[in-house]
Amino acid sequence: MDYSKIDAQHISYFTEVVGPEFVLSQADLIEPYSKDYTEDLRFYPELVVKPGNTQEVSKIAAYCNTHKIPLTTRGAGTGLSGGSLPVKGGLVLSMERFNKIISIDERNFQATVEPGVINEAFQQAVLAKGLFYPPDPASKGSCFLGGNIAHSSGGPRAVKYGTTRDYVLNLEVVLANGEIILTGANTLKYSTGYNLTHLMIGSEGTLAIVTKIVFKLIPAPKNTLLLLAPFTSPEKACEAVNGIFLAGCTPSACEFVEPDGFRLSSNMLKMNFEIAEDVGAYLLIEVDGNDTELMMKDCERISEVLYSNQAIDVLFAETANQKEYFWKLRRGIGEATKHNNTYKEEDTVVPRAELPVLFKGVKEISARYGFRTVCYGHAGDGNLHVNILKDELSTEFWNTELNQAIVEIFELCKSLNGTISGEHGIGLVQQKYMKVVMPQTNLDLMRAIKLAFDPNEILNPGKIYNA
Repeated sequence: MDYSKIDAQHISYFTEVVGPEFVLSQADLIEPYSKDYTEDLRFYPELVVKPGNTQEVSKIAAYCNTHKIPLTTRGAGTGLSGGSLPVKGGLVLSMERFNKIISIDERNFQATVEPGVINEAFQQAVLAKGLFYPPDPASKGSCFLGGNIAHSSGGPRAVKYGTTRDYVLNLEVVLANGEIILTGANTLKYSTGYNLTHLMIGSEGTLAIVTKIVFKLIPAPKNTLLLLAPFTSPEKACEAVNGIFLAGCTPSACEFVEPDGFRLSSNMLKMNFEIAEDVGAYLLIEVDGNDTELMMKDCERISEVLYSNQAIDVLFAETANQKEYFWKLRRGIGEATKHNNTYKEEDTVVPRAELPVLFKGVKEISARYGFRTVCYGHAGDGNLHVNILKDELSTEFWNTELNQAIVEIFELCKSLNGTISGEHGIGLVQQKYMKVVMPQTNLDLMRAIKLAFDPNEILNPGKIYNA
């Protein structure tokens, strides 16, 4: 695809649409928009434009479509797959001004928001009304809800409550040609033709630009209980996860963490978390609800499962401060892993019962190729984040041989009926691996869908299916 470069005439048009203070062209001003949280990648846009309403987005999209200018929509830039990087240059459409919670409808348990609202701010706003929006990615304190839509983000509580996809009722989107549409209806049921809403979720800005979101909400649970269990054997910790569900318990979170994960997080956050030498893995398990007595019974059953799978101990968070301490350690692992180290993060996911096989296979592959991995993730739904650390590996190995090791990890996922991304998306860095798990027929169908929505391929080009 031949794209146009942005010239002075184009800049003049965009300036007229949004105002001069919301058009950035100087190198130092656009530099923050050249990167996200994905490794150390950088792709500079030619221009950054910050629209303030849907009509401005419509005008910008229509103009880019007419003039064949690449248009990459960007949220907070917390993505881990390079999904918001402007790999073809062109224009970055920053949604940071779309930061309003438009309404919270307590009667219908719904909320209408703009995509630039921060996840945690939204959670707190609905919680103040006794309502609950469960999806809670690790970056919830900074990530935008629009980015969560782009990747169908999950988080620790997905095991009980599902991912972003399970809470989106309707979307207002701007198509590549500037047309504004609603993708569905504000109803709990929808059986009216193809579900365009679900098609948009996880499409990473390649099909349309989200400008408004209607979320489903649920009643907020009043209480939480938190357990931390160390194991000598990581495989036994993984086996315990499925045992919890077989015992009839559904925790609101069930997290697997290797000791190095907590060690890195503790060091970065200066939290002084002591790890015994014989610990091979931890499970962090949360139970929530309204009846504390029933919750305690669940914790007792869970403890029995943990001990039967050779847990060293089961620690109970006695206070709100202790709960916050453990969760802070857990949520800090991603940032700590890349702190002072080059890394690659693979977002593997398999059926929950296959998690022990996945973990063991990842460690066998990493040992065979000679690199270090730090594994952690949402064990309750089979989602294991595999962080590969460069340490003292040669640049040649990092850029060549490591690729084959990653292919083997993904082939293992496929053999276990899993896939290569559970919540981080495909974006730029994973697209070359799509063929490992996806038949060509599927890839061709994806491309056909892309062209139906965006025939000039201006929206977030170079992502997901085309290497």
